[in-house]
Amino acid sequence: MSDTTAFPSVFVSHGAPTLILENSAGRDFLAGLGRKLGRPSAILAVSAHWTTRVPAVSGARAPETVHDFYGFPDALYRMRYPAPGAPALAERAAQLTGAAVDPSQGLDHGAWVPLMLMYPEADIPVAQFSVMPYRSAADHIALGRLLEPLRREGVLILASGGAVHNLREFRFGGNSAAPWATNFAGWLDKTLEAGDTDAVGNWLEACPNARRAHPTDEHFLPLPVALGAAGPQPKTARLHAGFEHGSLGMHAYAFTAHNAAGDAA
Repeated sequence: MSDTTAFPSVFVSHGAPTLILENSAGRDFLAGLGRKLGRPSAILAVSAHWTTRVPAVSGARAPETVHDFYGFPDALYRMRYPAPGAPALAERAAQLTGAAVDPSQGLDHGAWVPLMLMYPEADIPVAQFSVMPYRSAADHIALGRLLEPLRREGVLILASGGAVHNLREFRFGGNSAAPWATNFAGWLDKTLEAGDTDAVGNWLEACPNARRAHPTDEHFLPLPVALGAAGPQPKTARLHAGFEHGSLGMHAYAFTAHNAAGDAA
């Protein structure tokens, strides 16, 4: 990658942990995304499944593959994603944001499931960044803006959560979605296309279906981090759309800087 080319910041929906074992459109999309994006020098994975009260970044040199789920097929627990850690990236992210560096945090399934599909060779250094459910989406946009320089340094900021994530209404194998789910996904598409960062930052008030689409905040919060990392006037490209298991929106987006020809698409 040349010095004048920046990666987009990317948000993906990682679905259920079994995504990696399933034959689905969401899995197929992620399996092709790494080739589409190209090879970064390192990856900063912002995962819905690492929640902290203050910003934190993992500095592990050899991050453990964390199986942070219960009651799933044995094949999932045998999987490992042995990517090297990225302690230098962790220190750089901490310098930019004031985040605490945690030398022991591994890669939870919000990080390793999409990465195993995107970059199966597991040879790109990875650090993981937390989200903070006690802080607003607007705070996470501001956090993303602090991380923006990383994109111009060859780093892929990969935010992993869920465009719609309601496990209370999960229906195994159901690919159609209820109106409340499609309405929220449609609002998200239109809001991002319009570059309305204020509405994303105030999402719970801006969209009537927001709380049903996300009974808790953590799967939404990686998205505003990725949005913020594209700068104050982000451009959005939707990369994928669809639903799995009835209540999991699998939408994905790439965010680039407004009028920045150097951003890779």
